[in-house]
Amino acid sequence: MKFSLTLRDSYPPKSLKYSVKKRTLVEISLFIVAIIWALNFSIIKSSLTEIDPLSFNGLRFVFAAAIIWLALLWKKQQFRIPKKDWLPLLGMGLLGNLVYQGLFIIGIDYTLSANAAVMLGTIPIWVALFSHFFRLERMNIFKSIGVLFAFGGIVFIISGGSKGFSFGSDTFLGDVIIVLAAMVWGGFTILSKPFLNRYTPIQFSAVMSTIGCIVLFLIGLPSMTTIDWGSVSYAAYGGVVYSGLLSIGAAYIIWNYGLQTVGAVHTATYQNLVPVMGLVFGVVLLNEQLTLLQYIGSALVIAGIVLARWKRRELRTQSKT
Repeated sequence: MKFSLTLRDSYPPKSLKYSVKKRTLVEISLFIVAIIWALNFSIIKSSLTEIDPLSFNGLRFVFAAAIIWLALLWKKQQFRIPKKDWLPLLGMGLLGNLVYQGLFIIGIDYTLSANAAVMLGTIPIWVALFSHFFRLERMNIFKSIGVLFAFGGIVFIISGGSKGFSFGSDTFLGDVIIVLAAMVWGGFTILSKPFLNRYTPIQFSAVMSTIGCIVLFLIGLPSMTTIDWGSVSYAAYGGVVYSGLLSIGAAYIIWNYGLQTVGAVHTATYQNLVPVMGLVFGVVLLNEQLTLLQYIGSALVIAGIVLARWKRRELRTQSKT
C-alpha cells in the first residue's frame, strides 16, 4: 500500500478567524451530526430485524469507506505509509473494526437502542481511566466523580432489565457487550494518538475504513448469500446507507471540520447530546420500554459524562486567562 508523499493541506490547520456566519453554520452542522449519531442507534436496531448483524456491518462499511476516500481525494491529500507502520495500522484497523464494530453491532442486536446509546456514551470515561492507568493524564477529583457516576449508572442499566439483575435478563448480554465495545473504543482512541501525529484525521480514517471494509465485508459475505434480498424492505436498505454514508462517513467529515473551526472542547459539548437524544429516539421511535432503574442509570451515566467534560472545559478556559 503506497501513496505519493505530497501533503497539500497543512496539518494541524493554521489558526484562522472565522466569521460569525460561518461559525453559526458549523454550530448547526455539529448539532445535526449529534442527531445523526443519536438516530443511528434506532435505525440500526430496526434494520437488524431484517438484515443480520454481520451482513449489515459489511455493507455499511462499503459506503463509509467510499465517502471518506472521496473526501480525501477532494482535499487532495496524498500520502505514503512507511513499512514500519503497516503492521501497527493493520492491528489498529482490526481493533477498531473487527473487534469494536463486531461488539457494537452484536451488542445492539441484543439490547435496547436506548441502552446502547447511553452506555456507548461512556467512551470518554474509559479514555480517562486508561489514560490515568497508563500515566498519560492524571484524573482530578471531578473526573473521578464523573467516573463513579457513570459506573453507577451502568450497574443500574444492566440490573434494571424487566427481569432485574439476571444472566437471563432480556438485555443483560447486549448491555455487557456494549460496555465492552465502549472499553475497546476507549483503548483504540488512546492508541490512535501517535498515528494522528503522523497522519491527518481523514488520512488515518481512510486507512482504518479500508481495513474495516475489507475485513467486515469478507466476514459478512457468507451471511449475505443466505439473505433473500428481494424481501428486504427499502427502510432496511436505507438503514445500511444511513449508517454507513451518514453516520460513519459524512458525519465524521463534518465533525472533523467542526474541530478545526470551533475547537475540540466546544465540539465535545455536542457529543454530550448523543446519549440523551439516543435514549429519547429509542423510546419514542421504537417504543422501547425502560424500567425506572434504567432511567435512573441513564441519568447517572449522562451526568458523569457531562461532569467530566464540563470541568475539563472550565479548567482549560481558566488556564488561558
